[in-house]
Amino acid sequence: MSPHERVKQQTLQILSNPLSIGMKTLGTFALCLLFAAPAGVAKQRHCIFRVHAQANPQDTAVFSSSVRAQVSGKNVAIEKIPRISEQDVIAFYPYTAANGTYGALFQLDEHGRIALDTLSIERRGSLLFVLINGRPITELEIDKRVSDGKTSIPTGLCRAVFGLLKNDWRSMGTRNG
Repeated sequence: MSPHERVKQQTLQILSNPLSIGMKTLGTFALCLLFAAPAGVAKQRHCIFRVHAQANPQDTAVFSSSVRAQVSGKNVAIEKIPRISEQDVIAFYPYTAANGTYGALFQLDEHGRIALDTLSIERRGSLLFVLINGRPITELEIDKRVSDGKTSIPTGLCRAVFGLLKNDWRSMGTRNG
C-alpha cells in the first residue's frame, strides 16, 4: 500500500467514526467541569471581614482611600486592597466588652497568620482598620509582632453580627464580661 493510500484510509477511518471524536471531546469537557465545579461553588459568606493597612499618604487614589481615624480624628490613608479577609478566618471567640458591646478574637488560617505576622513586622507603629460588612469597626495600632495568627476586635460589635459570624466560622467558645 502506498503512503498516499494509507493517509486516505486513516482519513476515512476518522471520518467514518465521528462519534468517537465527539465522545472524547465531550468526555474531556466533562472531566474539566468536574474539577472546576468545586472552585466555582464556594461557600456563601454571610460576613465580610476585611483588615486594611494604613497606606502612605503619598499613594494615589488608585491604591488608597482617605478615612477619618476614630482614635486621632485625623484623615488617614488606607490601602484599598485588604491584607486579611474572611477567607483567612477559620474560627472566632466572642466575648462581652466592658462598654456593653461585644468583641471577638479571630483565629486565622496559615495564609492569614503569615499576612498578619508580616504586617506586624513591616508596619510597626501604623494602624490596621477592621471593617465588617463594609462598616468600620475598629482600628488597631501595631505595637508588637503578632505571629500566632490571632487578631482581636476588642469592642464595637453588636449581637446581630455574632449570628453572621456563627454562620461562617466555628466558635471557639464564649466568655461573659
